[in-house]
Amino acid sequence: MKKWLIASAMTAALVGTSAIAAPSGTFKQAHEYGYGDKSSLDPASRGRVMQITEKLMSRLIRPDMKGSPSPDLATSWSANDAATEWTVKLRAGVKFHDGSAFDSGDVIYTFNRVLNPENKSPARSAIKMIEKMEAVDSSTVKFSLSTPFADMPLQLMDYRLRIIPEGSGDSIASSGIGTGPFKLVSFDAAGVTKLEANMDYWEGAPGVAKMEIIGIGDGQARMQALLGGQIDFENTVTNQQKPMFASSNKFKMMEVPTGNWRGLVFRTDVAPFTDVRVRQAVRMAADREDLVKLIMGGAASIACDTPVKPDDQYRADINCPQDIAGAKKLLAEAGFPNGIDIDVYVATLEPTWPILAEAYQQQAAKAGIRVTIKQVPSDGYWKDTWMQKSVSATRWNERPADSALHEIYLSTAKWNESYYKDADFDAMLAKARRELNFEKRKALYVGAQEHLYKTTGTLIPYHVSKLYVMNSRVSGIDAVENHTIRWNKVAVK
Repeated sequence: MKKWLIASAMTAALVGTSAIAAPSGTFKQAHEYGYGDKSSLDPASRGRVMQITEKLMSRLIRPDMKGSPSPDLATSWSANDAATEWTVKLRAGVKFHDGSAFDSGDVIYTFNRVLNPENKSPARSAIKMIEKMEAVDSSTVKFSLSTPFADMPLQLMDYRLRIIPEGSGDSIASSGIGTGPFKLVSFDAAGVTKLEANMDYWEGAPGVAKMEIIGIGDGQARMQALLGGQIDFENTVTNQQKPMFASSNKFKMMEVPTGNWRGLVFRTDVAPFTDVRVRQAVRMAADREDLVKLIMGGAASIACDTPVKPDDQYRADINCPQDIAGAKKLLAEAGFPNGIDIDVYVATLEPTWPILAEAYQQQAAKAGIRVTIKQVPSDGYWKDTWMQKSVSATRWNERPADSALHEIYLSTAKWNESYYKDADFDAMLAKARRELNFEKRKALYVGAQEHLYKTTGTLIPYHVSKLYVMNSRVSGIDAVENHTIRWNKVAVK
């Protein structure tokens, strides 16, 4: 592999850029309070409130408008020929909200904290190939990897890898100190969290003076808050709710294709899903095309149970038609000639989950899969239901292929929600990370997804096109996946 350097021409153009007018107005948004009393401002924790942390803290590398790696706190990055060492140059002159200067020590501290197994960070799987870090100087960090890895910049885009001040691990959950476009005024996960513009933000002063992020766990309650003007923006609007806003000149709408997905998790460590034939059957019973029409109004792309986003360079091309006869046959072979009864747990935290469960209930019944829907409270769903019940609704935000496959399905992954353990799958992922030839690496990632389709316990029917609805007074929200939105550009009239 050739040594290479990424240094965007836009970097120089962005440095020193400032808003034409001083920040003004208040932008209001909701968050789902899905972690209940475990919610925090620690970006690397399970309970992070990302609608807040994404505005307070920056990454080294962020996605550009097309999803490719682009500079944030890092201005350039390069690898040695073996892709076992990556050198990252940092942006000069950046300060944290407390006035301290950002440098290489903060990067190393942040990443060491994520990598420490005792901290149980869900972001660890994205960077666990990092074996050693060295501060070459105050603005240069060298990452030494345990294995060759040509796609390291993709990993560093992870939305949870937000840089925090060195030594702030014990206080970051409540202080929220970062280098992002907004600073914390007060934090109340169950109520209203208040932010103010960071006038020293490296990309220039933000468009709005204040932000309020309000905890509203129920999806319907968020719609009412949007209709009533209590919040200005919501990105979980369903196709069924679209007419509520389409006829009003008080709102603007954008449809944004993403790699985000919604689905149902069947735990592979709980009978009858310990049998791969049952796992295949419950997924074969789904009519994904019908689900896309019923739930998303066509605003989604069929996923065939792969978490890899549709436009990812490593996406597998899999065909997955509904097969009722095949599902019945597999169930009979597994010892269930009369079908099975299952409870599916959902919450209105994600507005489409109940609709997905109801649609699947009707489809699966044709194969003798009798579904009882159990609706549970939204508050604390991720703590009390997800990964606890044998079948539950789930959702994930888009990730690069390697991150998605490792974090969701690797045997040792902390958030392996289906408790999937497959040595062959693990071996394919390990080999893919070491492979420097792109075509060979792609074949391995594709093979891993095809293996998942045969053996996994997760029904991923589609990747969603999200419907963004905002008050007409709001401008500057990009038509991109939410972790790519440049919040400093948002303005209100």
